Amino acid sequence: MADVIANMSMSLDGFVADSEDRIDHLFEWFGNGDVEVPTAVEWATFKTSEASAKMLRDALENVGALIAGRHLFDLTQGWGGRHPMGAPVFVVTHEAPADWPHPDAPLTFVTDGVESAVEQAKKVAGDKTVAVASTKIAQQCLNLGLLDGIQVDLIPVLLGSGVRFFDGLDTMTKLGDPEVTEGHGVTHLSYRIKR
Repeated sequence: MADVIANMSMSLDGFVADSEDRIDHLFEWFGNGDVEVPTAVEWATFKTSEASAKMLRDALENVGALIAGRHLFDLTQGWGGRHPMGAPVFVVTHEAPADWPHPDAPLTFVTDGVESAVEQAKKVAGDKTVAVASTKIAQQCLNLGLLDGIQVDLIPVLLGSGVRFFDGLDTMTKLGDPEVTEGHGVTHLSYRIKR
């Protein structure tokens, strides 16, 4: 069965976006190297260090489904109907958009909660990973005990304020020792959640 892993690029002081929801400084590592990593969409090819490229290629191969919140969906305009990972996306929302221009996109609007989104995503992902790519959804998954791991792309910047990755947690969560990959302008940390 699929592992459910939350993944975000995060500043050293714990923010995944600034106070205006911008991610510019946190996503610079996607273009600061000379190794090209094509994605599932024409508009997104990454250029990273070899270490980061290896991690990205692994994610592109092994992510079988993504879960996002409605806020991220709206910010990205639904990725134009196809997420760069190329995997089906499950958007947790109170209400599906009435005017979604890509009805045939591999995107499902889940209106009955996070647990349902995780269950649906795991069925689609099979033995591949389910990636959680929204802070509030990741927090809900942590509170419900639905996450198997956390991956942080740690960026050497202090934003001072903004959207925190780990706000709103109801419980303490213990993590195993990290797997660490050093890239250019980013340190990739991967933790298993201890049960």
